[in-house]
Amino acid sequence: MSTITESVDVHVPVSRAYNQWTQFESFPNFMDGVENVRQLDDTHTHWVTKVGGATREFDATITEQHPDERVAWRSINGPTHAGVITFHRLDDATTRVTAQMDIDPEGFVEEAADKLGIIDRKVKGDMKRFKEFIEERGAETGGWRGDIDPPGTI
Repeated sequence: MSTITESVDVHVPVSRAYNQWTQFESFPNFMDGVENVRQLDDTHTHWVTKVGGATREFDATITEQHPDERVAWRSINGPTHAGVITFHRLDDATTRVTAQMDIDPEGFVEEAADKLGIIDRKVKGDMKRFKEFIEERGAETGGWRGDIDPPGTI
């Protein structure tokens, strides 16, 4: 299992960065290898990815979500991965977005990509493209501001 952490400062208010990140169906606009994300309900998404010629489909569940603070998830099936995106207000117009992901590469190609640092560079590129996407748009494509508490909390 590999852990990847990457941060980017985006020049938009924290609510705009957070709102855009909750628009999972827009991920193909800035995530390399993500072909499609479909939101099934408030806590479940279906992903189609294509990396190194291999297409993978899997479902993920959002395990925690708090507006303007964090979104956490884990895969339910397919490639094993989990992560959290956090949003830190630096000032009224700047937000630090940090991705921390645990990924268990599946198969020879993914294991080789992980060992060569390709997955780290891919996440870094995705974060840079998110920055460009939200800053160039000037507005988020939507937003979901519901709260999801982690399992086992009431």
